[in-house]
Amino acid sequence: MKKLSARRRHPLAAVVVLLLALAATGGLYAAFAPAGKAQADETAQSLAIEEGKKLYAVGCASCHGTGGQGSTDGPSLVGVGSAAVDFQVSTGRMPAQQPGVQVPKKPVIYDQAQIDQLAAYIASLGAGPIVPTEKQYDPAGANVARGGELFRNNCAQCHNFTGEGGALTNGKYAPNLEGVSPKHIYEAMLTGPQNMPSFPDSTMPTKEKKDIIAYLQHVNGDESTSPGGLKLGGLGPVSEGLFGWIFGLGALIAVAVWVAAHTAKAKKS
Repeated sequence: MKKLSARRRHPLAAVVVLLLALAATGGLYAAFAPAGKAQADETAQSLAIEEGKKLYAVGCASCHGTGGQGSTDGPSLVGVGSAAVDFQVSTGRMPAQQPGVQVPKKPVIYDQAQIDQLAAYIASLGAGPIVPTEKQYDPAGANVARGGELFRNNCAQCHNFTGEGGALTNGKYAPNLEGVSPKHIYEAMLTGPQNMPSFPDSTMPTKEKKDIIAYLQHVNGDESTSPGGLKLGGLGPVSEGLFGWIFGLGALIAVAVWVAAHTAKAKKS
């Protein structure tokens, strides 16, 4: 029998084998790396929820119930979302010092990491508005004029024309918006804290929220000027005119009455 002659390998065969090996390695990486990252993210989220649950048990459960179901002292937190938690806790409104018609802003007692953990736990109880990103609430490039129009149509009834706040019924009030961070203004519009109605993105898109934030920053900024003295919530020198109208006209009426009375006495005598 004749021996089969050995086939010569093509010079590029080694290169092809190397490329196939690299491709296989890349495929394995693509198959396992995202899963590993997702697993790590899931683990971190689980830890945040667990830590948030501990914080909740100490600072929130006495009013909102052990599972966030609510009680006579506090509403249910199921479905409020992480944005509501970030707003209420980051502004110091929660935990509340005592029940009342409205919880005021006060110094914050948690750091941001703890607030994020609380938000993660509350978000796990039910889907709700999530904490906005900086891109969502950054007012750079927003339309200030359009923001003013939106604010006057939707917000000025309670917060006054430049966001200086105002009294509501039964001891409630709309807080002053000067100096409030864009993030917290966005979260307030998104979640509707306390007496405020909510404006979800389906009702008021992100662009319109940014316009309102830009307007508030403009009218309350250092470059903004107000004619007159007491501007009465951004209405301008109306307070001076009102004072002059009421007291000035009242003084004229009083003088006219006095003159008429004395003229009648003079005629009788």
